[in-house]
Amino acid sequence: MINRIQTLSEVLKAMGDLKRIKIIKMLASNMHETLCVSDVAEKLGISQPAASQHIKILKNIGVLNESRKGFRVFYSINKPIFFEIKKEIDAFFIKAFVKCDHDLDCEKCDYNCGG
Repeated sequence: MINRIQTLSEVLKAMGDLKRIKIIKMLASNMHETLCVSDVAEKLGISQPAASQHIKILKNIGVLNESRKGFRVFYSINKPIFFEIKKEIDAFFIKAFVKCDHDLDCEKCDYNCGG
């Protein structure tokens, strides 16, 4: 069983960087456009290696899709995963106000504990 709290923690850590939030915003606000690493680097005013690292982190949590066109790789938002992340964050906030008798230290909890 995948620990949902651990997964949520990793997602929030990955999204907890201003540049990565800007990448998500650039792609999500313009769904018909894809961007390559050099586009991202130019728009953010950062180096291509830095842009690649940010993209890699976002790909690792599944929020970006990639497609190859010739030698270039283009990225877009993985909309189903992005909305699944939103659903998990919403569920966490709802359950955050419910007392947990397990101190979130058991597999039963996974922030689904009703107390």
